[in-house]
Amino acid sequence: MDQFIAEPWNKSSPCSKQFKFAIKCEEAGVDAIVAEGFEAGGHNGREETTTLCLIPQVRRATSLPLIAAGGIGTGEAMLATMILGAEGVQTGTRFALAEESSAHINFKQYCLNLNEGDTRLALKKLAPVRLVKGDFLDAVLTAEATGASTDELRTLLGRGRAKKGIFEGDLSAGELEIGQIASLFRKIESVQDIMSELTDTFNKLLQEPPGPLRIK
Repeated sequence: MDQFIAEPWNKSSPCSKQFKFAIKCEEAGVDAIVAEGFEAGGHNGREETTTLCLIPQVRRATSLPLIAAGGIGTGEAMLATMILGAEGVQTGTRFALAEESSAHINFKQYCLNLNEGDTRLALKKLAPVRLVKGDFLDAVLTAEATGASTDELRTLLGRGRAKKGIFEGDLSAGELEIGQIASLFRKIESVQDIMSELTDTFNKLLQEPPGPLRIK
């Protein structure tokens, strides 16, 4: 499991959504690269490249240590990214919903009841972001469908919406961001329990052929 324990990098490990940006990062002298597929929550790439496609492309483009991100919340997914060429993983959604997370309990419980398709990539005219279904996403999609300008979308977004939704628990007026993988999980767990499950599953799979994925 040592290869999946991240150590602080001397310079930086920028997040890349495209393999061409990974090349620029290496030329700039960074120590490592985080390659994030568009399954991830929050701000995303415009090309909508999945982690499964992005990781091998970045691996081919650079020799730097590669950290995979986007849709990774299980030991099985960790092993898959390793096979694709990553040396480590970045897991956001799973820990955002953990007991110790500073996210509001309303947000956590709401996200733990999501199903496939309950998040959407929106606000592409500003900065693409994966949002959770709800009043704010409905308003954004309606505005985009009627041809809202960049300025109109910026006014709709306003300031502090993510804080209001994620950290203050306002599920109606707030901006709710979470990754697609949230729909796999149904309970709030401690960081210790999550880490134990991730590492135990990963190490077990290294010792025996993997079978069908079974999420508890």
